[in-house]
Amino acid sequence: MAETKAKILFVDDDNFLRKVYQAELSEHGYEVILAADGEEGLEKAQVNDPDLVILDMIMPKKSGFEVLTELQKNPSTKDIPVLILSNLGQKDDVKKGLDLGAVDYLVKDNVTLATIVDKVSQYLNSKTQSKQAKLSNHNSNTPSNPPNDQTHSQTNESLE
Repeated sequence: MAETKAKILFVDDDNFLRKVYQAELSEHGYEVILAADGEEGLEKAQVNDPDLVILDMIMPKKSGFEVLTELQKNPSTKDIPVLILSNLGQKDDVKKGLDLGAVDYLVKDNVTLATIVDKVSQYLNSKTQSKQAKLSNHNSNTPSNPPNDQTHSQTNESLE
C-alpha cells in the first residue's frame, strides 16, 4: 500500500506566494491545499482535514487571528498544528498568535523557503509521534490489554 501524503493547507491572500509554496512543498512530497482568504481557509480545514495549516494573519474576510480562534474552538480542527507565516512581526502579534494556539510564528521577511519546509517536517513528525503515542496509550489502557511490568519498563526506558 502506498504511503499517503501529508496534507498541508496554505492560507494566504497573496496569489504569487501561494503558488511558490505549493510548488516547493509539493516537490518535498506534500499534498498542498490552497485558500485565498480566511473564510475559505476555515472551510477547507473542515472539509480536507489537513495535517498542518500554514496561515497568514492579514487577509480578507477573516484575519488569521479569527481563523486560528475558530480552528481552536472546533473539535474537528483543534488538534491541527498551525504555523503562522505573516508580515506582522510585532511582539504583541507573535504573542497573540502563539497564545491562540499556533505551534510557531514566522515572519515572512526573516525566513527562507528551506526553513519553512524544515518547520513543516518538524511539526508533521511531532504530530505523527503524538498520534502514535495516543494510540499506544489507548491500546494499553483497554481492559483486554492490561498494563504489565514489561510495558512499564519500556515506557521508562523511552523516557530516559
